[in-house]
Amino acid sequence: MSAATSPSERRVSARIGAISESATLAVDAKAKALKAAGRPVIGFGAGEPDFPTPGYIVDAAIEACSNPKYHRYTPAGGLPELKAAIAEKTLRDSGYEVEPSQVLVTNGGKQAIYEAFAAILDPGDEVIVPAPYWTTYPESIRLAGGVPVEVVADETTGYRVSVEQLEAARTERTKVVLFVSPSNPTGAVYNRADTEAIGRWAVEHGLWVLTDEIYEHLVYGDAEFTSLPALVPELRDRCIVVNGVAKTYAMTGWRVGWIVGPKDVVKAATNLQSHATSNVSNVAQVAALAAVSGPLDAVAEMRTAFDRRRRTIVRMLNEIDGVLCPEPEGAFYAYPSVKGLLGKEIRGRRPADSAELAALILDEAEVAVVPGEAFGTPGYLRLSYALGDDDLVEGVSRLQKLLGEARD
Repeated sequence: MSAATSPSERRVSARIGAISESATLAVDAKAKALKAAGRPVIGFGAGEPDFPTPGYIVDAAIEACSNPKYHRYTPAGGLPELKAAIAEKTLRDSGYEVEPSQVLVTNGGKQAIYEAFAAILDPGDEVIVPAPYWTTYPESIRLAGGVPVEVVADETTGYRVSVEQLEAARTERTKVVLFVSPSNPTGAVYNRADTEAIGRWAVEHGLWVLTDEIYEHLVYGDAEFTSLPALVPELRDRCIVVNGVAKTYAMTGWRVGWIVGPKDVVKAATNLQSHATSNVSNVAQVAALAAVSGPLDAVAEMRTAFDRRRRTIVRMLNEIDGVLCPEPEGAFYAYPSVKGLLGKEIRGRRPADSAELAALILDEAEVAVVPGEAFGTPGYLRLSYALGDDDLVEGVSRLQKLLGEARD
């Protein structure tokens, strides 16, 4: 669009026109469309458990549908009983003690992330974003007027950034550092010492931290989830935690997330939500109340399955020449480097980057993966292993067959 274009001629605002479509949702939508057209596509794109929402949670929602109490507006910041339950759950699961007034219930984790950034960022404020990153983080920062500053980690460090890297990226405009462990898209988990070091560095420089804890219960082997504000109490007045029920309870479609943070920030974000969406669906909130108040048996069952699939997908991917896949310690994603395949001939094509390789894989093997370009690091692919065991083995077997044909 020309800089000389008058406001009346602009059909879409520059702010919204600059937003990229969610790459993960786009890949998932394309895979589902191809399947609906009769093609045997196997999708590794979407980050959602293949398990149903536990029955007791569904039952609570069904009961709520019949209760006139939930047919009306409720407080924009969330049902009081759910906010209290989230505070109790936060103490139970991470050792972080908060009050219900420090909780805002949102329409999923994405709204929580955007509203958190919108509440604390002014135009030009910088946010340090470790890469590979989930696609929504930089878009939310830009929408809030901030400037994402990427700090890249690769497979040699298990996709974990160091304090030295963060310090090198810090400027006088830096206000926030993003911290995500376990990570989407890499499955990286920071150990206790590294988590504490990052927290103390943030305290030393008076920085805010936004920490996404939505994969807190999905860690494997010797890896351990640690909550940053619980580990570094001095950070609590400048720390915002985002979380939700989507991954732990297989509730991606229910759209319930939350913010936990300082009262003034939560109040500001609540004011924003009161104008943007009002309250989250009451039926979904009641379902979330049953989830966070209930046992963790469902996630334990899912974690066992994910752990099995994790080991299978890593082994099979590393059997492909030109592919290097570190073992993820959390979440449900593998993030292999495919740089060794770029430029090689595969069925008459020479993919120059991972986006072209992902397109080739979909065309030739009917397997949907997300290219690393979506996560700020070209040369990689993200594969979610939150799908059935048989589909996982079949899908990676197709990759082995196709990519095994690569020639110089």
